[in-house]
Amino acid sequence: MRAEDGATLAEGYRENREHLEPWEPTRDEEFFTEARQRAQIEKTLEAFAADAALPLVLADGTRIVGRVNLTGIVRGAFQNANLGYWVGASHEGRGLMTAAVAATVQIARDELHLHRVQAATLLPNKASQSVLRKCGFTESGVAADYLCIAGSWQEHRLFQRILTT
Repeated sequence: MRAEDGATLAEGYRENREHLEPWEPTRDEEFFTEARQRAQIEKTLEAFAADAALPLVLADGTRIVGRVNLTGIVRGAFQNANLGYWVGASHEGRGLMTAAVAATVQIARDELHLHRVQAATLLPNKASQSVLRKCGFTESGVAADYLCIAGSWQEHRLFQRILTT
């Protein structure tokens, strides 16, 4: 992700608004603007500079068609991060996200030297669960009322991948 990605990221979110709506927090209208995305990118890049996040975008030419993020990086005895991702409707089913998650996990292990990456999916999100399983994640449980998605607190299936032993 780059500081100048605000306009293209906002466009990607607008193009995929309905596609992402069931899987994400409720978004206000301002979220879909270039100004909001520029502000969010600035915060995200600050977290990256502080070794607390790894923000990545998936691009098709000049268009952003998805994101992969490691957030909440914790060092010390934990060496852990949370994985989040989305891909645009026009790019689903091509293996793009599986490749992106696999590459992100490799960066987490080889460059960030993390021990563990965790992820959570809504229970009916079989496509996302398939991506995680293909990338070596194992299910570690189910959490009730885990995140407020699409306007309500929802159960999530929890996954983890241990990167070092």
